Amino acid sequence: MKLSSRTRYGMRAILELALEYGKAPLQIKTIAEREDISNKYLEQLIAMLKASGLVRSIRGPRGGYLLAKPPSEIQLKDVFLTLEGPMVPAECLEHPEYCPRCTDCATRQIWQELQNAIFGVLESVTLADLVERSLRSKKTGNYHI
Repeated sequence: MKLSSRTRYGMRAILELALEYGKAPLQIKTIAEREDISNKYLEQLIAMLKASGLVRSIRGPRGGYLLAKPPSEIQLKDVFLTLEGPMVPAECLEHPEYCPRCTDCATRQIWQELQNAIFGVLESVTLADLVERSLRSKKTGNYHI
């Protein structure tokens, strides 16, 4: 499985908002410069995050974007599902009628375990956790997402 650039860049953008939580709104231009993402592409990503209720906007000359909730209340699963959409390793997990072997298929059980493991990780990490990791990485010089 390979994550889309939409998800990778969107996670970086929302992390920027989380790093600035409680401060002034961030403008698209600022986030784009910090994360080396084109303004146009970032506008699309922020629009998706805003539509899902994870981000809100402030109008005006000092406006920009803020997290809609504290970073500790936003699981990475929420961000992932907004940007990537449903993650289903096999069609039969979402639509059991897709395969007549669904009820006794050993591989389907593995695909279910895989999906559960991925979502388990994404549910266990919040944006606050990601902020903490980011700050730790910056101190040690190993900053990567």
